[in-house]
Amino acid sequence: MNSKVALRKCTDYDTDIVYHNISDIYRACSGPDLHNKKVLIKPNVLTDSAPEKCVTTHPVVIEALIRFLKEKGATVYAGDSPSIHLKGFRPDKSGISRVLEVSNVPWIDFNRKPGEIKLRNGKIRIASVINDVDLIFSVPKLKNHELVYFTGAIKNTLGLVPGFSKAKQHALHQDRESFSRFLVDLNESVTQHFYLMDGIIGMEGPGPGQGKPVKTGVLIGSSNPLALDVIASRIAGYNPRDIPTSRIALARGLWLHSFEEIEYDGPVIDTIVKTDFKRIPISQNGNISFKFIKNRLQFLRKLERRPVFNPLNCSGCRECIKICPQNAIVMDPHIKNHVVLTDRKCIRCFCCSEVCRYNAVTIKRKLIGV
Repeated sequence: MNSKVALRKCTDYDTDIVYHNISDIYRACSGPDLHNKKVLIKPNVLTDSAPEKCVTTHPVVIEALIRFLKEKGATVYAGDSPSIHLKGFRPDKSGISRVLEVSNVPWIDFNRKPGEIKLRNGKIRIASVINDVDLIFSVPKLKNHELVYFTGAIKNTLGLVPGFSKAKQHALHQDRESFSRFLVDLNESVTQHFYLMDGIIGMEGPGPGQGKPVKTGVLIGSSNPLALDVIASRIAGYNPRDIPTSRIALARGLWLHSFEEIEYDGPVIDTIVKTDFKRIPISQNGNISFKFIKNRLQFLRKLERRPVFNPLNCSGCRECIKICPQNAIVMDPHIKNHVVLTDRKCIRCFCCSEVCRYNAVTIKRKLIGV
């Protein structure tokens, strides 16, 4: 498989500058022919949030990519399924809807008549539009992720799974390793044709929904999802082998057999690594004796990072309740905007943190009141 990755420094959301960088990246990566092709753009729309929050792919990147694709003779569509996908959803607050309207690009509702694909184990619902287009362009955002540490090309594919089918996967895959294997399975079954990461401004801290914007100043492209994630996670200061999706994909020989196979085109990586990027703490709980004790002593769950709810920020929107795959969250009937977590039910998937728009959910250790 093509193992080329191109990175270009880009510090501003200026459409012309982004467009020229996309053109250069695509050339350097030997991207697929676009003439007379139907292309689906799949951005990262976790929740419909304003661009400055850096939760979604920036609309300028989408605008510049549409311009590039159309000039190459492609017919363009766009779509994604957010964490909570309600009927008639459109990414209005993110600014993507306006870009699509101006560019005359239709938004595809992934919830309409979804199809099904086979995975290594079982099958899953998938947006049926993947069968109606020739090429899929994934446009992830450079962000942290509380569960899998870093969200990039491999993680962004989950948005092709419509509606609450995504949350159900957390119930089926209840730990970091299992969920990461599922993500790699999904990408193996529906590998996209090109990946363009918006890393002009990324998200550090408690991503993918509640972290803080940080200038990372890059656009990264590749036809290889693993190669892109390796380079992007290095920019954020991670060891790529600590990212479970990357480690699992490499062990299977998917897309790469060695990180050294990556053909990198761009500035020297060490000169652009964001050394002060606030990363997710890497769990070191791999010791067999620790696992033996942990599986038998419930109180050691206190040592795990878990959702903690702040009633001062809570709006009472109940989106955390809707998304929870284990029904571990309820509203206190006696106290306004007070969320109650049943800790023994919580599987630490952190979906509640992903969908909260009010910074009312913090992932941390809480040793008191458990």
